[in-house]
Amino acid sequence: MPRTVSAADANRQFSEILGQAAGGETVIITKRGQPVAQLAPYDQAAEKSGRGPAWSRLFRTLEDGVDLGGERFNRDALYDR
Repeated sequence: MPRTVSAADANRQFSEILGQAAGGETVIITKRGQPVAQLAPYDQAAEKSGRGPAWSRLFRTLEDGVDLGGERFNRDALYDR
C-alpha cells in the first residue's frame, strides 16, 4: 500500500521520501487532500524497453521524409546545401 503525504510534508521530508522510493516504496503526494503526484522507484528496464519503438518510428519517419504540404524532403536533404 503506497504511503500518502501532503505536499507540505513531502517538501519538508523530501530526502527521506526520496530514500524510501529508492528502496522500492511508492509515495502519493496530496494537495488539499487530493492526490496530485506519485513518487515511485525508477524502473530503468521499463524506460529502455520503451525507447526501441520510439527510435524506430523516428528513423522510419526520417527515412520516408516528412510531408509539409510542399516539397518533400528527407534526412539527407536537410544537410544538402
